[in-house]
Amino acid sequence: MQVELEYGDGHLTAELPDDSVVVRPETATHEPEPLPDPVAATREALAAPLGSDPVTELVGPGSTVTIAFPDRVKGGTQATAHRKVVLPALLEQLDRAGVRRENIRLVCAIGLHRKNRRAEFVDYLGRAVVDAVPEANLVNHDAEDPNGIIDLGTSALGDPVGMNAALAESDLSILVGHTAGNPYGGFSGGYKMPSTGLTTWRSIASHHAPRSLYRDDFVPASTTSRFREQLTAIGQRMEAAMPRPFFSVDAVLDSRSRQLGVYAGAIPDVERASWPLATARTDLRVPGPPADVLVIGVPRNFHYGAGMGSNPILMTQAIGASVVRAKKALVEKPVVIAAAVCDGWFNETEFPPYAAAYDVLQQCQHPSDMREYHEQLATDPEWIYRYRHHYGYHPFHAFSMIYMGGIAREHSSAVYVAGARRPGLARGMGARTTATVEEALAEATAILGRKPRVLAVPRLSSPAFHLTATEE
Repeated sequence: MQVELEYGDGHLTAELPDDSVVVRPETATHEPEPLPDPVAATREALAAPLGSDPVTELVGPGSTVTIAFPDRVKGGTQATAHRKVVLPALLEQLDRAGVRRENIRLVCAIGLHRKNRRAEFVDYLGRAVVDAVPEANLVNHDAEDPNGIIDLGTSALGDPVGMNAALAESDLSILVGHTAGNPYGGFSGGYKMPSTGLTTWRSIASHHAPRSLYRDDFVPASTTSRFREQLTAIGQRMEAAMPRPFFSVDAVLDSRSRQLGVYAGAIPDVERASWPLATARTDLRVPGPPADVLVIGVPRNFHYGAGMGSNPILMTQAIGASVVRAKKALVEKPVVIAAAVCDGWFNETEFPPYAAAYDVLQQCQHPSDMREYHEQLATDPEWIYRYRHHYGYHPFHAFSMIYMGGIAREHSSAVYVAGARRPGLARGMGARTTATVEEALAEATAILGRKPRVLAVPRLSSPAFHLTATEE
């Protein structure tokens, strides 16, 4: 069969075995139906929160409130996107409670991602929300702001915890999140939201690193991993330093970022209520036994931003994340083939430290050896300045992406990058290179000594599924 794989700024056609299993969002008929009226469902969730009183009973005149929301990486921008629905509803409730708009802060929980421009806020929050509070009250989290971070010591599991100071200074902190399939800990939302979005690089380095990612319980994606336990412990340490626990409003999203369900209240209750529906959306059973070969198409632009299919670190992160998601549909040591342009465009405007991190990686025997360079790169004044003032990703983000990419090495027999325009860069990430997908398949066939069973995920720019084979 011929399959169109995302590749660079377009597509390439690959010839795969006729019995290949191809996973596309439009063929995933198992997904629950989206909510017919997400606005009404959101209002109902806020009116009867889980494990908490309603917002209107938690605050009053003179109260200060922080509302944190995810960045543009996920969640959609349509008129009924979760952020665009829940933020006006929350502002309306705060108005009824007598909270003054100048006492409301909107914080984009970027973690170590690049900061968002005001025009981007307008795009995915809506003009009415952006204009609802004073301009100075709509901000990006800044993990390096010396006056905006509180050091909370360590979590119950011994991980360092730094917290956005607004959370401690506000009478109530509300989290707007998405319960969506995620290779990091199973789902976004819940405690993952504050523990990665409103903290510091040292805190994130405690779990987005080999000590957690290379454990047996991290792959396949799971909510019962040590990684997830660390997120919970960090979030709970934050809550212990706040006037009251987080009030969370999470939406389970389908593959088109439409709400399947909306849940509000205390984080543990919201997680328990939302994860079953999120599992029904995210988990997809694919026909047949586990596949010998995973074929993926890697576009230049998706998820973290422009350059994912050309920046070798981000390209390899996408490969590792794909293995985490598909692990239960693959043999123990599959061959992975990624069609990626890998032309050396690191997009140094948004990912300024990545070329330097790549060069350091070339001095290492294994991705986990990069931990020796955390202090050198993650505290570099130039990279920190670019993160804080020039819309660049934080330098530690490069390390976390390298570590996820290393999962592909740990859980496959070989990784091929097909079609790389600068194949040496792909080889520098530990991949083998071929000119075409067909050549890589021929090599995989030789390795196996028989015709391989192939699983293909042509579009990584689409919301992903966690895959399981129907046969042992």
